[in-house]
Amino acid sequence: MNLDHMLLGQDLAQKKSDIKRIFFYRICGTGMGACACLAREAGFEVAGADMTYSPPMSTYLESQNIDLYKLDEVTQEMLAEYDLIIVGNSVPRLSDYARFIENSGVPFTSFPAFMGEFLLKDREVVGIAGTHGKTTTTYFISQILESLGEDVGYFIGGIIDGRAPSHLGQSKYFVIESDEYDSAYFQKISKFRLYELTHMILTSLEYDHADIFDSIEDIKNEFSAILPDLTGHIIANDAYPAIAELKNDFNSKDWTLYGEKSKVGPLNIKVADGQTHFQLNWKNEDVDFTTNVIGTHNILNISSCLIFLLHEGYSINSLQEAVKNLGMVKRRQEYRGKYKEAIVIDDFAHHPKAITLTISAIRAKYPERKIVTIFEPISATARSSIFQNEFTSSLALSDEVVLAMNPLQTTVKSGQNLDGDKIKKELSSQNIPTYKAQDLGELMQIINESAAPDKLLLVLSNRTCLGLWESKFVQDLA
Repeated sequence: MNLDHMLLGQDLAQKKSDIKRIFFYRICGTGMGACACLAREAGFEVAGADMTYSPPMSTYLESQNIDLYKLDEVTQEMLAEYDLIIVGNSVPRLSDYARFIENSGVPFTSFPAFMGEFLLKDREVVGIAGTHGKTTTTYFISQILESLGEDVGYFIGGIIDGRAPSHLGQSKYFVIESDEYDSAYFQKISKFRLYELTHMILTSLEYDHADIFDSIEDIKNEFSAILPDLTGHIIANDAYPAIAELKNDFNSKDWTLYGEKSKVGPLNIKVADGQTHFQLNWKNEDVDFTTNVIGTHNILNISSCLIFLLHEGYSINSLQEAVKNLGMVKRRQEYRGKYKEAIVIDDFAHHPKAITLTISAIRAKYPERKIVTIFEPISATARSSIFQNEFTSSLALSDEVVLAMNPLQTTVKSGQNLDGDKIKKELSSQNIPTYKAQDLGELMQIINESAAPDKLLLVLSNRTCLGLWESKFVQDLA
């Protein structure tokens, strides 16, 4: 690596006044795209390039009139016109793309480093961290704060109907999805360590990202590096042993634990008439809340936001009003239409715990439907055998299962690939009809044979599900 032109920390801070034009290299990722929009809102001239452009981020970037290029169109002369290159963490360390950037002579950095130094220094930053629920919880707290009259700044790793994925805002608060994944090939630390966090909401903590972490201890070490710097509240779910261990290590911090078994709650969660009713115990008083959102995991996420805002001094009455009607991020239990009268739901879940929670929530919302779970194990961890048994257990909550097995090999260190045939055999032995597709044609054949008016097709994938969401299937949805 040639890191002569890399800018981080103080070197980046010293160059702030010189930077006017920024080029985002691999701009179409959810984080990079949202960061590019924030940079443009902050007054920088922005352009970017990527290998491919896929909705919904590509559509949003186009709507913002950001100049977009294919990577093979980018020349050294083009990059020389910019003051800074922001490099996405999808650029591999040993790739020709990395050498191209390094040899351009243009200063470069990661998007988390840029965010922390240029956009978040003077804000009260609330980091939403954890294995599950980061995107959804960030969106929930953004909506709640807006209902409370705050022009809140936010950074959400997903697309929401009718709004930008990021916004600078004028409020003192900036809420940010705080990922534990690394920042760039030249900055192998978690993104949240660069965001200048004041507070943290920690929704969950389990082993994930096996392509960069060897164990849960490695992930805990990233949190251990940031917790000493937090000066505000830490709102954390007490259902996870790793969180209890962190609290024990940093007990002098301002912790509030929540969860179904905690004193605070949420307590007495009940679903009726398409709404969820629950309570929080605040100052030894049980307080009632009602929301349109369904699913215990979502109620836990909403509760974390409410607890933080109660600590910040907002009134119970205002918060009760603020949570009555909340929107969801796209691809989080998103209703996409009907196919042959079967309801179609799109969800991002790709971890066993998330799959369990999502299927349970859908079961509660659509009790009259048979759930056909279509699961694409496509992240590096999901493609590996690490969660072989856990995936079988979580998928067993379905009435039928379709495994969309992308042939891409796992990149987990010394890892073996997920055995789809084994999952199929074990689920079939439990009388759960299970099918396996290896391309879009096979997947559509299975869907066509399975779809019926009494079914619900629950598509779980953090990409395109063998191209399903880029195919004629979408046009055929009623």
